[in-house]
Amino acid sequence: DEDEFHSTWLGNKAIYRTRMAIADEGELIVMGPGIKKFGEDNRVDELIRKYGYCGTEKIMKQMEGNQELKDNLSAVAHLIHGSSEGRFSITYCPGHLTQEEIEGVGFKYASLETMSKKYDVSALQDGWHTDASGEEFFFIKNP
Repeated sequence: DEDEFHSTWLGNKAIYRTRMAIADEGELIVMGPGIKKFGEDNRVDELIRKYGYCGTEKIMKQMEGNQELKDNLSAVAHLIHGSSEGRFSITYCPGHLTQEEIEGVGFKYASLETMSKKYDVSALQDGWHTDASGEEFFFIKNP
């Protein structure tokens, strides 16, 4: 939903609501036509860009002796929840962020235009599907 999901702060619901159902070494593709920033406010956006979605162990180590992170525990929690902990890959297809920005926070990037041709979200219903190449995938319109 382009109007509802305008940041990864909100779009990452796709990660933490589906993480237990994604296979090890699987891939989560987040189609985010409205995604134009990372944080809901400028400070959190800055912290996400600086530290990235690097997993619990790394972010907890970075927090040791780091007042910037200690003063922003909601951002720390978000960085942890927005990570796959290395178990599966996360590919973001944002409407307004660049490949460099997406990869800079630890996600893979794919063009929204390209992925929209492969996965026509306007025609898909929630559930299992098979694409033209025979690849099976599970679609969730709004996690």
